[in-house]
Amino acid sequence: MKNAKKWASLFLASAVTLSAVSIPQQDVQAAKVKKPTNVIMLVMDGSSNNAVTLSRWYKGESLAMDEILSGAMRTYSAESAITDSAPAATALATGHKSNDKYIGVLPSEINSPGLAQIDKKDAFRPVANVLEGAKQQGKATGLISTSEIQHATPAGFSAHANNRSQYGDIAEQQVYQNIDVVLGGGLESLTPGTSKNARKDGENLIKVLKDNQYDLVHTRDELFNSPSSKIWGSFAPSALAYDLDRAKTRKSEPTLAEMTNKAINTLKKDKDGFFLFVEGSKVDWAAHANDTIGIISDILSFDDAVKEAVDFAKEDGNTLVIAVTDHGNSGITMGNANTTSTYSSIPVSAYIDPLKKASMTVEGALSQLKEDRSNIVEVAALYGLDPLTKDELSTLTSAKDVGSEMVKMLANRANIGYTTGGHTGEDVFLYSFGPSKLTGLVENTDLAHSMAQFMGFDLKSLTDDLYVPATKAFTEKGFTTKIDLSDKENPTLVAQKADVTVKIPVNKNTMIYEQASKNTTKTHTFNTINVYNGSEFYVSKKVIDAVK
Repeated sequence: MKNAKKWASLFLASAVTLSAVSIPQQDVQAAKVKKPTNVIMLVMDGSSNNAVTLSRWYKGESLAMDEILSGAMRTYSAESAITDSAPAATALATGHKSNDKYIGVLPSEINSPGLAQIDKKDAFRPVANVLEGAKQQGKATGLISTSEIQHATPAGFSAHANNRSQYGDIAEQQVYQNIDVVLGGGLESLTPGTSKNARKDGENLIKVLKDNQYDLVHTRDELFNSPSSKIWGSFAPSALAYDLDRAKTRKSEPTLAEMTNKAINTLKKDKDGFFLFVEGSKVDWAAHANDTIGIISDILSFDDAVKEAVDFAKEDGNTLVIAVTDHGNSGITMGNANTTSTYSSIPVSAYIDPLKKASMTVEGALSQLKEDRSNIVEVAALYGLDPLTKDELSTLTSAKDVGSEMVKMLANRANIGYTTGGHTGEDVFLYSFGPSKLTGLVENTDLAHSMAQFMGFDLKSLTDDLYVPATKAFTEKGFTTKIDLSDKENPTLVAQKADVTVKIPVNKNTMIYEQASKNTTKTHTFNTINVYNGSEFYVSKKVIDAVK
C-alpha cells in the first residue's frame, strides 16, 4: 500500500462466504519479506479499551502493547452485534463470521448488516484455520492458553465443532492435529474419568501423545528443562491460576510470558518458520465476574507475553505479531455513579490506590475462605477491602455469593463502573508489528486472511483441500457409504466397493483400508484431520486421493 500510516476505510465486505475477501491495509515492509515467515497471534480474551487504560494507570508506565498500537477491529458475529468467544475465534482464525457457540464451522444464521448469505447446505461446514495452513506449509505450530486448551478461543485456532462445549471432540482433534507445542490447562479432557470434561469415548489421549513422541510436562520447571521439539504442557485439570494469585496458590504453573518465550524458542528452530497462537484467557472470566483486580492481573500478564513476542520479532525481522481482544466484556469504566458531578477533579490515585491494596483476585482470595467464614475479615483484606465497615462485614457474613459482594465493594471504593456481567459490542484496539502489519479499522475476519497471505496461502483454497464432503467424494469413486453411529462417541464413515472397505474415524488423522481378497488391513496417516459435523464427514483431498 502507498501509505501505511493512513487509517484504512471501513470494511463491510462479507467474510462468511467461501469467496475471496479484501485484505486490510498493510505495512509497506511487506514487499521486503523474506522466507521463512513467522506469525505470533495473541488474543486477550474479553478485554476492552477501558480495561487497558486502567491497567496502564495501575502499572504506572507504558505497556508493551502501546508501542505497537496500529488500529482498531470490529468484533460482531454473523448474528449479533455482541459476539461470543467461539464465533469470534472462528472469525480471527478462519476469516469467516459465524454463530454463537460454533467453532471453526460456517454459520447457519446470518442477520448482521453487510454480510452475504450462504447456501443452507454449507451451514456447519468446517473451514480451515491459519494454524492448519501454517502446518500445510511445513511450518512448526504452537497453541497456548491460560484456560483449558480446549476452551473456545484456542479451539477456534485448532478444531472444528458445532458447539464449544464439545471438549472431547476438540481435545481429540487438537491431539491429532500434531501441533508441535501445546501449553495450558485442560488435562482432564485428555483421559477418561468422571469429572465434567473427562473423556467419554474411552480414548486415552495421553497415550497417543506419548506414542507420538511428545514430551509431556506438568510444571514450569519441567517446561523450562524440556529439550524436545514437541512439547505438550498440561499444568492444571482445567484453567491455570490468575497471574496475581499464582505465587500463593500454584507456584508450579508457568506464567503466560514464560510459556510464550519457551514456545518461541522451541518453534523458531524449524527452517520453514512457525505459527504461534497465544491466549490470555482469564481477563474474560474476571470481566464476567466484574473482578477489577482479576482484569488488571491478566491484562498485565498478557502484556508481558506481548513483549516476549515483539522482542523476538524485532530481532528476527521477519515475524508478524498481532495482538487483540476478541470482544469487549463488562462495560468497565473509570468513573461510576460516585463521580457523576466530581469527575473533573478526581486524581488518578482515587481510582488506583484502593486497587493497589489487593494482593489477590477475588478467585484467589475466596480460595482461602474457610467454610464457616470465620476468616472473612482476612480474606476481604486479601482483596483490598481493609478495613471493612460494619455494614460491609455484615453483608459479607450473610451473603449468598460472597465474591459478588466483594467485587462490588472494591469497585465502589475505586470508583470503577460496570454495565453488565456479559460481553459488549464495541470496536477494540488492534496491535500489530512487523512486515505486513495491519493498520486502520478492520474486520476481525481480515486478520485471518492477512496472516494467511503473509504465510503464503489462501484460506478458501485451503478449505477446499482440507474439508471435502466425504459422501459425495466417495460416491463419485463408485463406493457406497454410511455413517456408523453404533458407538455414538466414535462415529465412523464407512465406504465400500467390491472387496474394499474404507473406514474413517472421527477427529483423527487416519484412514483404515481393508481389502478382503488379500486379507489385508492398512492404516494410513495424514497431516490432516477428519471432521464430522453431525450430518456429514469432511476429509482432505489427500484422504480421497489415497483411495483407489
